[in-house]
Amino acid sequence: MEFDFATPVERRHPAGGEWPSQKWHRYDASILPLWVADMDFLSPPQMIEALRARVDHGVFGYGVVPDSLERTLCEWSAREYDWPIEPEWQLWLPGVVPALHLASLALTSPGEGVLTSTPIYPPFLKVAERTGRLAQQAPLGEPAAPGEPWRLDLEALEAAITPETRLLLWCHPHNPTGRVWRHEELAGLAALIERHDLLVVSDELHCDLLLDNGAVHRPLAAAFPSLAARIITLWAPSKTFNLAGLTTACAVISDASLRQRFAAAMRGLLPDVNVLGLVAAEVAYGQCSTWRQALLETLRGHRQTLSERVATWPGASMSVPQSTYLAWLDLRHAEGLAGRQGSPQRILMQEAGVALSDGADFGWPGFVRLNFGTTAAQLDEALLRLDTVLRT
Repeated sequence: MEFDFATPVERRHPAGGEWPSQKWHRYDASILPLWVADMDFLSPPQMIEALRARVDHGVFGYGVVPDSLERTLCEWSAREYDWPIEPEWQLWLPGVVPALHLASLALTSPGEGVLTSTPIYPPFLKVAERTGRLAQQAPLGEPAAPGEPWRLDLEALEAAITPETRLLLWCHPHNPTGRVWRHEELAGLAALIERHDLLVVSDELHCDLLLDNGAVHRPLAAAFPSLAARIITLWAPSKTFNLAGLTTACAVISDASLRQRFAAAMRGLLPDVNVLGLVAAEVAYGQCSTWRQALLETLRGHRQTLSERVATWPGASMSVPQSTYLAWLDLRHAEGLAGRQGSPQRILMQEAGVALSDGADFGWPGFVRLNFGTTAAQLDEALLRLDTVLRT
């Protein structure tokens, strides 16, 4: 089956109605948005047909998680990650970000520490503050040379741990750097978690978007069964299958006691999962593997295009992302920005007309995150605009 990842989809003024999106309606029409992590591609056709059939039913009352969805996720996990999971391990909920906050409420007490490594997806940095906990951070290791991978700095992470530290928020694969952590790095992390008696939430939202040929995701909980009593794994079809607005995610928790604590905290705080999101999730995990492979080929091409262009921007650098459609650009020494006032994100929006994500929101000023999950035509237009500032 052929899939179209080349034709731009009108998202600002779609035919048949006005459906505002965060990505395309935050800025005016002169700005090309490559910031928030949703793609500009149509979702898989099988999914669109399934959603159309569900809408045609015409009743959207409270739903339940179907047994067929739980079985489908079990089959996906066993096939894609070599991790046999059980239906009862699954707690479906409306989004990964709510799950991060819920975990803090369920697993820690006021004043206890919530630790994460920066740079990191911005909501991670707000969890402790919003739940009345102690915010703790440690930096990742910067690339040893421009273009080389970011590193897990276990010494810095351990140095940030105090007697108050209780919960680690982890990202695997990593957003925003695109790192796919090596088993050796994760083994050191697992030992640290056990040594300091931490609980851990592993956000694995981008695990189905590994870009290097032959790469296979291994969940942290699967790679280190000794963590079973202390780990919550978060998955969602939202990034891979472009379903962010259907707010559907799953917490996979093998330990019954930990699962009970998390489930108890959910009651009254979170709504039921979106009924359309449940339909879409089952189709995504059950019928859309071919579409995903075609998507990955498209993203690999876009990654190559971006990598080659960044190399022409003096002083700018990028560690080639190993996963997802997000690129983390270091513009601290970009010659085209030298002497300019303001953040790189603001300068590029004002002078090049391209909206990127500001690295300061991830804990690292001077960087930007660029979303290349768009059509080749839109990516090329954005890069031409960025050339006007960065290609001195």
